[in-house]
Amino acid sequence: MYRTHTCGELRISHKGNEVTLSGWIQRLRKLGGMTFIDLRDRYGITQLVVDEKATEYLKATVSKLGREFVIQTNGIVLERQSKNNKIPTGEIEIDIKSIKVLNKAETPPFTIQTDTDGGDELRMKYRYLDLRRETVRENLVLRSKMAILIRNYLDSLDFIETETPVLMKSTPEGARDFVVPSRMNPGEFYALPQSPQVFKQLLMVAGFDKYYQIVKCFRDEDLRADRQPEFTQIDCEMSFVEQEDVLDAFEGLTRHLFKEIKDIDSGVFPRIPYAKAMDKYGSDKPDTRFEMLFNDITNIAKGKDFGIFNNAEYIVAITAKGAAEYSRKQLDALTNYVKRPQIGAKGLVYVKYNSDETFKSSIDKFYDSTDIEKWANQCQAEPGDLLLILSGDKFETQKQMCELRLEMGRQLELIDKTKFNPLWVTDFPLLEWDDDTQRYYAMHHPFTAPKPEDIELLENAPDKVRANAYDLVINGVEIGGGSVRIYDSALQSKMFKLLGFTEEQANSQFGFLMNAFKYGAPPHAGIAFGFDRLVSLFAGLDSIRDVIAFPKNNTGRDVMNDAPSQISDEQLKELFLRVELPKD
Repeated sequence: MYRTHTCGELRISHKGNEVTLSGWIQRLRKLGGMTFIDLRDRYGITQLVVDEKATEYLKATVSKLGREFVIQTNGIVLERQSKNNKIPTGEIEIDIKSIKVLNKAETPPFTIQTDTDGGDELRMKYRYLDLRRETVRENLVLRSKMAILIRNYLDSLDFIETETPVLMKSTPEGARDFVVPSRMNPGEFYALPQSPQVFKQLLMVAGFDKYYQIVKCFRDEDLRADRQPEFTQIDCEMSFVEQEDVLDAFEGLTRHLFKEIKDIDSGVFPRIPYAKAMDKYGSDKPDTRFEMLFNDITNIAKGKDFGIFNNAEYIVAITAKGAAEYSRKQLDALTNYVKRPQIGAKGLVYVKYNSDETFKSSIDKFYDSTDIEKWANQCQAEPGDLLLILSGDKFETQKQMCELRLEMGRQLELIDKTKFNPLWVTDFPLLEWDDDTQRYYAMHHPFTAPKPEDIELLENAPDKVRANAYDLVINGVEIGGGSVRIYDSALQSKMFKLLGFTEEQANSQFGFLMNAFKYGAPPHAGIAFGFDRLVSLFAGLDSIRDVIAFPKNNTGRDVMNDAPSQISDEQLKELFLRVELPKD
């Protein structure tokens, strides 16, 4: 056999046992006449030792070893004189009697240990080597453990795991599709699913009652730290339920994961309506681990000779506690921060509430201390605090102040990375207007039901209709979202009309779903969690790439196998993507 034990298994209780281990050489150290080898496998590291009493053959074999050689070794478990309390096997070592080289290895392009010297692109190019590092591998172990916990939990609630098609019909709503040409149907294309939305609703029509799937989804969109062109969802749907039933089930799932993975009792999750989240945090995914809430000072800041405020729709301030000592250099840096193209503010107004109870602001010539004291009272500021103020279009200014709030949270070290603040955001707008195309778009998707009490507004005030929708947010990250679905054909037709679909377009794209509803669709609702985001949150990571075995880089490229790549002319012809013109 290749091994009797793994490299993370042996303890002082095994002292005197003869064992066989196999693995990769992480490090070799020669100290005088002795050689020490750190042997690594998935389970841990065990120190091997070859002393001066070893046979010449063994010494010669050891002298030819290198990092990442795959070896098999046989020896006796000894108690280490110099113990290492940083690893579980640190009390023992193996006195080697024989070594067999199973495979030689070239010197790797970076060190395969926690503090590696490899950059992101280099490690992604050699991802199979990067995955040997314990820190990376443990992220994938965590992912596996969470998947098992999720499946067991949902199974206990009678959910049925059901696979849905990967090749489906393209729809223009939402993000861009990845499309796949059909060889057998020239000129026609499949799309890779952005989500299994229509299929899980069809499963409800089929009477499955409770469906789930840990499923790959695909979106051809610009990438960020929490986005990949292919990603994994925990996708769910339930019949004969209302919003409360879905929230109870999946809040329960999330609490179960916190308890099992982190040993945290997270309690009941707060709920914040979308309008309040925007008014107090400027975000529909607020980070509530620190305060610094928004204060609308529009009414008390207008009316002086400061045209920027007078012409603004909205003026908002936050209070940075204890930050009145910020220097001019620091304040200029904050101004430059909010003026970056990614944020887009035109400038920043500040007010220092000094410890002697005087005020110093960047607009002293327009406002006296009596005016500014009203702002301070509105913002519940105290001596020693700093007010930061932005103005402009309300929605844009809220987003800008959200970014500034988060930056101040980082600078003042208010964000506790060991803390988890889950919450539900509810009552989203059903529709959003796009000036470019002069039409409404579904805030979530076309099958989201409006709040029952708002249905009468669809005709004359569609922008005021709230969706029967909900998002789970943890520490400022949208973990997942869902909605109660439209199951009434008349209401669905009205929704399609609001979204600018003709009857022909609606039938062409969604006719199969509408036809299914004619045969008795139950009331149903669902939710989908971003599995990659959830795992990265539990792992304490900022990027989902680190919890995906073989991720893409920020241009959507797999630098390891060089995908995407060109295909041959012959393949293009077979797919009718390149047509040979007849020769003269």
